[in-house]
Amino acid sequence: MKSTLVRQDSDRLADIVVRGMQEKKAADIVVLNLKDLKIAVADYFVICSASSDTQIEAIARSVEEEVEKLTGQSPWQTEGRMHREWVLLDYVDVVVHVFLRDRRQFYGLEELWGDAEISYITEETATV
Repeated sequence: MKSTLVRQDSDRLADIVVRGMQEKKAADIVVLNLKDLKIAVADYFVICSASSDTQIEAIARSVEEEVEKLTGQSPWQTEGRMHREWVLLDYVDVVVHVFLRDRRQFYGLEELWGDAEISYITEETATV
């Protein structure tokens, strides 16, 4: 079982990721809280949509810059930058998914993790 300190760190990291997404006008931001799921690979998935491959890269960079600035962390692994349809930034406890809108619908991560607690982020619910 993970310690409370780690949980608090992943909560904060998820909030910082959301802020990085909002900086570049990401659409349809959702936070999937996976902490209570036994088979979860992370504490959170943070997912958003972009309208172009250029915006995908801008959002991914913004997330990386915010996280680096506020926590000193870099992603453990990144995937998808070459094709820019779905960029994944893996911070171990928080996994970031930046999708082109149609790719997001195709993969349906929210449906795959349907048992997770899902928070829909609007300007009013932003934190950090």
